[in-house]
Amino acid sequence: MIFNEQQRSQPISRLQVNEAFKRVRANKGAMGIDGLTVEEVAKNPRKYLYPLWNRMASGSYQAKAVRQVLIPKGDGKMRPLGIPTIVDRVAQQVIATELEQVVEQHFSADSYGYRPNRSAHDALEQCRINCMKYSWAIDLDIRGFFDNIDHELLLKAVSHYTQEKHILLYVNRWLNAPVQLADGTIKHPEGKGTPQGGVISPVLANIFMDIVFDKWIAKESSDTPFERYADDIVIHCKNIREALRFLEKIKQRLRDCKLELNQEKSKIVYCRNNQKRQPPFKVRYQKFDFLGYTFKPRIIKERGKIRLGFSPAMSQKSRSRIAKELNKMNFHRWVQFPLNKIAELLKLKIRGWINYYGKFRMSEMRKLFRVLHTRLTKWIRNKYHRFRKKPWYVGYKYLQKLSKDYPNLFEHWHYEGFRP
Repeated sequence: MIFNEQQRSQPISRLQVNEAFKRVRANKGAMGIDGLTVEEVAKNPRKYLYPLWNRMASGSYQAKAVRQVLIPKGDGKMRPLGIPTIVDRVAQQVIATELEQVVEQHFSADSYGYRPNRSAHDALEQCRINCMKYSWAIDLDIRGFFDNIDHELLLKAVSHYTQEKHILLYVNRWLNAPVQLADGTIKHPEGKGTPQGGVISPVLANIFMDIVFDKWIAKESSDTPFERYADDIVIHCKNIREALRFLEKIKQRLRDCKLELNQEKSKIVYCRNNQKRQPPFKVRYQKFDFLGYTFKPRIIKERGKIRLGFSPAMSQKSRSRIAKELNKMNFHRWVQFPLNKIAELLKLKIRGWINYYGKFRMSEMRKLFRVLHTRLTKWIRNKYHRFRKKPWYVGYKYLQKLSKDYPNLFEHWHYEGFRP
């Protein structure tokens, strides 16, 4: 029988491979260096999935090179993403699922990134609560975290949780897989780095940071609260002395683990609100960014009373990034489409922005939708000749009239205060 699972050296079943492919297919994603798409694999699983299972179960599986793609960051720099082939993604999903089942129960309750039943919103809510309780916060930024993870230390961390030979074997092979750069050249890893974008990378990052940071801080000071989402960390302290002492200890801990703290982006922030006594010195930082939100002193309404709090809202970096995305789309030139078609094309994007950035202080999104309405006004002026020689506000008034006549046309028009 062709699918005979007897006499295999590695305990990997066909069912694991099939279930892994279902998850990879649901996540979609771009093709790797071989140009193979998810749809092609789905049409011919015997050609692609059976050989994968056969090789993984026999220990002969070798990963192909990872395709590197550069995406813009909020500070104008480029972030490298590694995109494995579809077949390699399925293989990584098999091992990632096994690893998650082993390590999940050992992770800290203060770790939120890439974990089941936990989200960025949970981390933000806990950060908001702790900022109201504690006067000081340390906003940590690790320089090039995914690019600088030491392979030897990472494998040591993985082996701390599992001694399964097939897991350690394939993790080691993925870490040493070559990377195809944007210009087509092949680069081999030099004992450090894991491609950000691989299926296995978030699990490996959590395992590494659990040993490097979570368990270390629990040993140093078990009553110090923090929130960690992958390599984004916020630590809460009672006073400035404790914060300064902790920051120095963290620098040394990261150096010991062959990582480096980004001095320019890491800072100690005073979480000011009405209930906290002002320090007797001038505070340098009173706000910080975490997971696309800015935490800073804001007027809030609590139990019917208006007072000064310290709460999150959509950050300026996030608004700028989305505004650039809208500009690149150039939908103000899509004059071949009617307005309802443009609304349909933008629907999922707008809904995604509202679902994520509208969780806390949704009113801050008005600035973002002003940018969108400006682009829509340009579309009106390009679409209709009668608006071209008139001032821009004439087209804007026409958009206002449309929002009153068709309040459900655009996704954000459903919400009060977001119409033009």
